[in-house]
Amino acid sequence: MITKGQKINDRYEVIRSIGEGGMANVYLGYDTILDRNVAIKVLRGDLANDEKFVRRFQREALSASSLAHPNIVEMYDVGEDDGTYYIVMEYVDGKTLKQLLKKRGSLTLSEAIDIMSQLTDGMAHAHDSYIIHRDLKPQNIMIRDDGQIKITDFGIAMALNSTQLTQTNSVMGSVHYLPPEQASGKGCTIKSDIYSMGIIFYELLTGSLPFRGDNAVEIALKHMREPLPSLREENPSIPQSIENIIRRATAKNPKNRYDNARSMHEDLLTALNEERMNEPVYQYKYPENENETKKSKKAEEEKQEALEDAKIEAIGSDTTTEEVTTPMEDIEVEDKSDKKSKIIIIILAVIFVLIALGLLAVFFLLPEVSNQESVTIPNCENLKVSACEKKLLDAGFEVNTEIKTVPSSLIDKNRVVKTDPEKGRSIKKGTVVTIYKSSGEDTYALEDYTGSNAIEIKTRLEEKYGLIVTIEKKDVDTSEKEYAEDEIIGQSLEVGALVRSGDSLVLYTPNIVETFPDMVAEGWSLSDVEVFCNKYGLILEKTEQETTAYAEGTIISQNMPKGRKIIAGTTLRVTVAVKPKPKPEPTPEPEPNTGDGNSEGGNTSGDKENE
Repeated sequence: MITKGQKINDRYEVIRSIGEGGMANVYLGYDTILDRNVAIKVLRGDLANDEKFVRRFQREALSASSLAHPNIVEMYDVGEDDGTYYIVMEYVDGKTLKQLLKKRGSLTLSEAIDIMSQLTDGMAHAHDSYIIHRDLKPQNIMIRDDGQIKITDFGIAMALNSTQLTQTNSVMGSVHYLPPEQASGKGCTIKSDIYSMGIIFYELLTGSLPFRGDNAVEIALKHMREPLPSLREENPSIPQSIENIIRRATAKNPKNRYDNARSMHEDLLTALNEERMNEPVYQYKYPENENETKKSKKAEEEKQEALEDAKIEAIGSDTTTEEVTTPMEDIEVEDKSDKKSKIIIIILAVIFVLIALGLLAVFFLLPEVSNQESVTIPNCENLKVSACEKKLLDAGFEVNTEIKTVPSSLIDKNRVVKTDPEKGRSIKKGTVVTIYKSSGEDTYALEDYTGSNAIEIKTRLEEKYGLIVTIEKKDVDTSEKEYAEDEIIGQSLEVGALVRSGDSLVLYTPNIVETFPDMVAEGWSLSDVEVFCNKYGLILEKTEQETTAYAEGTIISQNMPKGRKIIAGTTLRVTVAVKPKPKPEPTPEPEPNTGDGNSEGGNTSGDKENE
């Protein structure tokens, strides 16, 4: 357990947790030697206990540490400290692309192209170094406040794929971006990363994923079989050149995709050129799936058969001449046909001979076999293995030297549970009998399944250990952490609890309820709030408040507190900061009366004096 203030490898001081996942926990740390903040990723769960994975992870992480590119998070260190496996990397002060999409819904065309240009440039650099990410998704892409992106998790993604592990965040989080060849179990290439980038581009522009389903398998099948929804049908303002980039990147047949990330990057740079905006729809050169390939082959075969039939009909219909000339190629066909018939006859003859020999063997040997005495298998249940062996040998049976073990809650450990063939059967003397002894009651110590995929764990526990596993939803606060749909967030029995076949276990998955964020603390602008309200069907009421304590246009208060469930039709009231209006200039006071006799009042005074 990593705690605040703990030092890893006597160098990296843990400041606070900044993220949790099924594969690793991430902490903000301080490098006491180089005097800088770092991100420390600590492996957790089964990954840290799998020596093969750890070795591969360390090797792949060190390989990825050689990458130096402004759009790739730099890896500083990889190591182990008292059983804790960690990587130290550049700390990026920002949010994930997934968090940005959750906040904004979708991005503008120029924003999406800028992000994709950086992403393809970074991945082109990685591919040039023969490094494939294999798990590109918005959760693995950080974006800073200045718009610069950073690609993360190279080491973990490569090691996970290589060891065929199925952690939740790598399956449920990644399945939405999984290329068809990876979903079908085939190897990954640089074109696999290109497919994932195409799906990310689609999500940036639409704010939604192209394929959704109730579980990982259903989504993976859609990636393999269903065509990508048309981007321009959803948003006709998107240029055809942009849809073509996505169509080409997300082609199901890798042959139809970009050859490399550099080509996709260069295509993005010219996509908004006037001459490209309304270019023709990109057409696939190769069939997109196996069915199309089979149809193509079948059509070609049918075409060839039709040509052959036409040739034969043409020869057969030429009855006007007394002499019919047969082309040499037809003679060759006839010769081949004769040879094939002879081969078939020879094969059939051999089969008939073998059948005849078999019948003769049965005829002569069956009486001899039937004369052997049949004996009943004795009951060996709960006997010692040695006693059972003696009993079987005395009855005239052979005993298999391999004693097999099975769990049993009724028979004591190392006592005989059953035999094969089983007791009471009447069989010939000399038959080999296998003894099964008890290993005792079969128990299993529960592991910590938090972060794993509930469907996979349920299947494994039911099939392997006979447990009765149910999955229940549990409310979570999505504003604090992102969850996958089937990610396990808790279990009814504690880690280490001993269970046996028939026992029940409840796995809890998140009841993902969208909640209000803290718009003030996160520095939301009025335009961010408007997008948010449109996305969730909220009624927006805004008031303005003059202040210099906040930047103009930012939210300084909201009526719906952070964590409150979002319900369509709810009224969201926000207060927006505006600059104070300048105060009006003071009105000048009238000049006092001087009494110099020039005014009307002065004359009156003088008149009075004269009187």
